[in-house]
This record gives sequence, C-alpha cells and structure tokens, in this order.
Amino acid sequence: MTAVIYSTIGDIEDARRIAHTLVEEKLVACVNIIPRIESVYRWEGKLEEDEECIFIAKTNDENIDKTITRIRSLHPYELPDIIVIPIIGGLKEYLEYISNETL
Repeated sequence: MTAVIYSTIGDIEDARRIAHTLVEEKLVACVNIIPRIESVYRWEGKLEEDEECIFIAKTNDENIDKTITRIRSLHPYELPDIIVIPIIGGLKEYLEYISNETL
C-alpha cells in the first residue's frame, strides 16, 4: 500500500530542502511543492493568517512513521502540519514506481 504525506511550511526553500532530503534518503519517491497558499488558523488563542507552501510526498506504508519523524526533525515549525492520506487506488504503474523508489 502507498500513502501521501501532506505538510505545510512557511518558506519554499525549507520545502525544497526537506523534499531533497526525503527523496535522497529514499523515504519517499516524489515530493510535489505548491509554492503559495494562504492559511487561516487559530494558534494559541489568536486568529492567524499566513502565506505558506504545501509539500506532498508519496511513500509506501513501511516508510510512513520514518518519514513523519524525518519531516518533524527538519521542519522549522513548533507544531508542523503533517497528515497522512492513504492512497486507495491509482495508475498501477505509478504506484509501482512509488514502491520501487522507496526503501
């Protein structure tokens, strides 16, 4: 089985740095970076509004916990948004690519 790991981050250079590390370490097969989103959220009782980036990493089930731990260690946020979304289907060859590119 495969999964998508979704996270937001404040700076595109941080997103690129994390993406390169995850792919180089074969924790994930691929990372997509969406360079600019606007986020509205409550943090420590205050309404916040920030520009952020999204990065979306594709991995196998065996690497989910290791990938979350690695993102957390590299992420500058005190409480990073790291969410796992199971992939329940897709192009068979692409799902095989994810499996083949991850440890």
